[in-house]
Amino acid sequence: MTFSINRRTFLASGAGALALGVLNPRFAFAQDARLRLLWWGSQARSERTYKVVDLFKKAHPEIEVDGESAGWDNYWSRLATQTSGGNAPDVMQMDYRYIFEYARRDVLLPLDKYMADGTLDVSNFSTQSVAGGQINGKTYGISLGANSVAMMINKAAWEEAGMDTPQPGQTWEEFADHCEKLTKTTKRDRFYGCADQGGLEPAFETWLRQRGKELYSAEGKLGFDDKDAGEWFAFWVDMRKRGACVPADVQSLDQLTIETSPLSQRRAASCFAHSNQLVGYQAINKDPLTMGPYPVKAGSSRPGQYRKPSMLFSVAGDTKNPEAAAKFIGFFVNDPDAARVLDVERGVPESSKMREVLKKESSNADRIQIEYIGSLGDKFAGPLPPPPPKGAGEIQLMIKRKNEEVGFETTSPEDAGAAFVSEAAAILERS
Repeated sequence: MTFSINRRTFLASGAGALALGVLNPRFAFAQDARLRLLWWGSQARSERTYKVVDLFKKAHPEIEVDGESAGWDNYWSRLATQTSGGNAPDVMQMDYRYIFEYARRDVLLPLDKYMADGTLDVSNFSTQSVAGGQINGKTYGISLGANSVAMMINKAAWEEAGMDTPQPGQTWEEFADHCEKLTKTTKRDRFYGCADQGGLEPAFETWLRQRGKELYSAEGKLGFDDKDAGEWFAFWVDMRKRGACVPADVQSLDQLTIETSPLSQRRAASCFAHSNQLVGYQAINKDPLTMGPYPVKAGSSRPGQYRKPSMLFSVAGDTKNPEAAAKFIGFFVNDPDAARVLDVERGVPESSKMREVLKKESSNADRIQIEYIGSLGDKFAGPLPPPPPKGAGEIQLMIKRKNEEVGFETTSPEDAGAAFVSEAAAILERS
């Protein structure tokens, strides 16, 4: 179901809207420039975004901004329809998974001109941060925050069991032993060391990269084979048999949302997610949470994780107001008051100045996220992988389905691995 929210949602009544028009004449007249803004996310993200829009309009009363939001599942179909119909939003939230596809279709506007003249200031961004939005030497997206995959950890659950929380540098085998011990030690009913993450594509990608492989090659082909996929599914078979992770019937209820995660459902002491999601997890979990990196491959120093733009802002190639769009993005990522409103909900700010603002004022969960991203270093975070090819979104959903088939013992991990590779290759070929 599409989640859509607009300015009307935030007005108390029609009378309130009329009052705004009377008290503030700029709402009653056409602006010098008008922008349409589209993003995905929760209502909490929408509330933050609209607050920043209001701040921007106070600073730039000549520019009007109309906002619209959708849930992740429906966002991309909506954006595809709008862009193909010549009705693209002027500023659109973009994901690293999709930016290459949209840029190559000439849907997006290169932003380098506005970066060079200072309209869109990225002087406090690292080179790596800017590179996350570049394709073939041109910048098509500005990162709204840095994140990485992370293990969400229920500190109270581990402490109650008299155990240390999972530590950075722990191998996959050590992690499995640790989770099994938690399950056997805890006094919580039907409670396990970890969620079953065999169907989580970012976890599989990290595991592959630690072994010197990639999820996708630079040519848009699969970067792994049947054996790799089979071994991954087999690891989680062992986790389930040992009681180290939740059983298949519990995991099948997870719809890959914060709310349905076994950690949030109080069935697991840890799960895998993205670092910017800690704020959302802590908001609905009564126990104190922390986070750390994924387990590592025994005997290897090759990092599997990487820092990536949690999301980006891009500008439509056919926008009538490119300079206004660039000003809006520049304000979004550089204004201190905007940073205070946005906090780290979209990830840790790429601007070093904005990070310093938040370090002084953020909540404990936010500081944990900022410190986590800074702590990864070269030991845990490697370079960005090749961009996902068209069809990758379908494959992301398929790995969850294959892991469930193995979990319910309708197929073996070896057969699931072979089927996954075969079907994934067919998707890429068709796409």
